[in-house]
This record gives sequence, C-alpha cells and structure tokens, in this order.
Amino acid sequence: MKIESTADLNLLLQTAQQGSLSAAARAVGCTPAAASAALKRMERQLGVRLFERSTRALRPTEEGERLLDYARRALELLQEGEAQATAGSDALIGSVRLSAPSDLSRSVLLPWLDAFLQAHPGVQLTLHASDRVQDIVRDAVDLALRYGVLADSQLVARPLAITERVLCAAPAYIERHGTPRSPHDLLNHNCLIFHIGYQRYTTWQFVRDGQATAVRVSGDRSADDAAIAHQWAVAGAGVLYKARLDVEGDLRAGRLLRLLPEWEGERYELHAVMPSGRFVPQRVRALVDFLAMQFARN
Repeated sequence: MKIESTADLNLLLQTAQQGSLSAAARAVGCTPAAASAALKRMERQLGVRLFERSTRALRPTEEGERLLDYARRALELLQEGEAQATAGSDALIGSVRLSAPSDLSRSVLLPWLDAFLQAHPGVQLTLHASDRVQDIVRDAVDLALRYGVLADSQLVARPLAITERVLCAAPAYIERHGTPRSPHDLLNHNCLIFHIGYQRYTTWQFVRDGQATAVRVSGDRSADDAAIAHQWAVAGAGVLYKARLDVEGDLRAGRLLRLLPEWEGERYELHAVMPSGRFVPQRVRALVDFLAMQFARN
C-alpha cells in the first residue's frame, strides 16, 4: 500500500487547502517534520511529485490534483458510512458533483436541488451547468444528466424522462413577424441557434402523419449556451426549437407560444448517467431517485 492510512489522505487534503506543510501539520496535529516526511514517503512510493514547492506555498501538480480528488471521495465515503452506521440510512453526508445541461439546470432543476439539499443538510452540491458533454471519469463527475443516445458503454444510465422539441416564440415576436404555417416557413423567420456538443444545431426536424421534414434554419444570433437562446426567445428575438422540459414553464405562463402544434418535434430521452466502475455513494443514488420522482410528477 502506497497510501498507508486515512491520516495520509487527510494530510494531502490539508496540504492542498492550507498551501503549506506547517499549516497542514497544525491542522492534522503533527509536527512539520513528520508532515514533510509523510509527504516525501508518499511521493517516493507513488513515483510522482504531488506538490510543486516554492518559497511561498505548495501547489498540487496535475498528478496531485488527480489523487486529491480520490482522497476527498475516500474520506467522504468513510464519513457517509459512519453517519449511516450511527444515525440510520437517512443520514446523507458528503459532496455530489452534478453535471447537467445549462437550460435544464436553470429552468427545471434549481428548485428541485434546493428541496433535496434542504431535506439532506449534510450534502454539499457542486453543479456544473453546461452544454458541453463532460468526461465523467476524467472530470470526476458523480452524476451527469444527458439528453439523447448515449455512446459510451462504460457508463450506467437510468432513464428519467422522455421529451420532445417544440417550436415556440414570444407573443411580441409573433405580433411583429407573423405565425409560421409550415416548417419551411421558418426559412423566412429569425431562428435562434444554439450548440449541441460542439456543433451549431441548425437542422430542425419535424414529423406529421408519418412524414418527416427537415429545415436548415438561420438567424442573426447563436450561442454555445442553450439557456441564452431560451432567454432571447422570451425577449422576443426569434423562434426557438427546444426541449419541452426546458420551456414548459414559459409555455404555461404565456411568455412563449407553441408554434406548428400539428407537427411533432424530435423525441429523445433524458438519462441520469454514472460511471460503471465506481462505487456509487448513497447520497448520489438518493439524488437520482429524487430527480426520477420529480420528473415523474411533472
């Protein structure tokens, strides 16, 4: 064993947090000499440098950052196990790193996550709201919410909801530019473009009576954050083609109006995705169960 005890893990975390061995030693209750010897032993046994030394502070190396993430997880798992052993299975402790699409996070998830954290005050949440698909293992994500087909077979996925894209615009936009009567009318409208992955989503597909139609749209603005395109639509800047989950609240409130309701938009699933080779903490499983219940209710 290259890491001999939880004391080693704690020393690594305190060194990174405090930025100096003397401060880390005080935090863990040992002498600076003992802390220095322990750190050198770990680096020697691992065969990598964990911290860059300077006259002012210690800074984790790339290898050190990677190990620190696992050290945090290991201590969190121990804390969670202790809490469940002493306080019952409802006591959740530790952090959850959640990655979710930008617009879904803002339009749907935020109040649900607030409710989950209120019910489990021992949990700390880090939310990465972005339309960039993260590498779950490399980026140390505990849970990711992803739309569409999942290409990575090394991941464990649980379906949460099925949604479809709907075409919509603000009443102010319709008043100025009129209502499209068919998908091809979109060629004469200002369409709001956002990115899916790293590509502009400009080919909008519709189905009516079993017949599919695709239109390549354009507009005067695009964004790599779909939530911005959503905000532009509510402000009356153009036509939006977006997941119903993301725009349902604005449709109900009348801030957006559904267009071409006789045409079906693209349908796809939303999944909760976790790495298959990693033990899933109870707090992560509890969050997945909670989100599944919320999507089922809505």
